[in-house]
Amino acid sequence: MTETELMLKGYGLTTAEFYYRMPDYRNVLNSFVWQDYDLAPDHPRLFEFVEYWQREIEGPLHSVRFTHRKMIAPGEWRNVTGEFNLH
Repeated sequence: MTETELMLKGYGLTTAEFYYRMPDYRNVLNSFVWQDYDLAPDHPRLFEFVEYWQREIEGPLHSVRFTHRKMIAPGEWRNVTGEFNLH
């Protein structure tokens, strides 16, 4: 699906910042930014990525901060059947 189709189905852009500890240096925190189109309020793609991280990545998570923004609301979209260009 295209990004526009996802947004029309209710998806919005989710941005998450992961803070994790370095595997060899447990006192050092690093950050990683992740973005994907996801459905609020359940955020299935975000939680799938968190589960992947915990299963596959050696650096244990310290915390996760995220925000979600719907890019198109149902009232903001309308069908355009024609366009006029004026010079």
